[in-house]
Amino acid sequence: MTEKKYKRVLMKLSGEALAGSKGQGIDLETVSSIANEIKAVHDMGTEIAIVVGGGNLWRGEPASKVGMERSRADYTGMLGTTMNALVLQDALERAGVQTRVQTAITMQQIAEPYIRGRAIRHLEKGRIVIFAAGIGSPYFSTDTTAALRANEINADAILMAKNGVDGVYDADPKTNPEAKKFSHLTHLDIIQKGLKVMDATASTMSMDNNMPLVVFNLNQPGNIQKVIAGENIGTTVTGEE
Repeated sequence: MTEKKYKRVLMKLSGEALAGSKGQGIDLETVSSIANEIKAVHDMGTEIAIVVGGGNLWRGEPASKVGMERSRADYTGMLGTTMNALVLQDALERAGVQTRVQTAITMQQIAEPYIRGRAIRHLEKGRIVIFAAGIGSPYFSTDTTAALRANEINADAILMAKNGVDGVYDADPKTNPEAKKFSHLTHLDIIQKGLKVMDATASTMSMDNNMPLVVFNLNQPGNIQKVIAGENIGTTVTGEE
């Protein structure tokens, strides 16, 4: 069995990652591919929790800017994250991995309510747990959800699986060929430099609780396993220099 740097992780998946090359909606082939990558890490004996976004289906903040009431727009986005979670659950189950979806908004017909102790028990039994519906309140991003849940379940690190971006840069590498990639940063660097990694609430929570963060390219096959094994890919963010 491959040596592991992290025993229990929380992976943050953007909704866009599930859209594949389509850019929006859900591409089932892409979801199946992601599920197989996650299964390979699960087979290493790693305990995995996942927070999935909903940006491929809905974004609350832009909707509020064109007149929709913000809380209602955000709740709509939470439903989008639940749709993504159920699709990802199905792909993981078909790959042979026992999975549970827990939602911050009660939807008892389709998922468990979020209960910290139950989530930890699922992880200990080798099940993957997918957290959906954010934290159940408007105005909070799924980045903040990831930071909160990672600390609640005592994760060793947050894995920020990016769609086509292989780490943190000082500028957008897609538009600036001179952009510099960082191999290591602190959470304070993220906040002070205004780097677009997590929102300020999530970064502050991660810094206050000394929660490591690894930002890497999800689209490169085998990258999740490399991160778990401790290989130096992407950008590692820690609480200390």
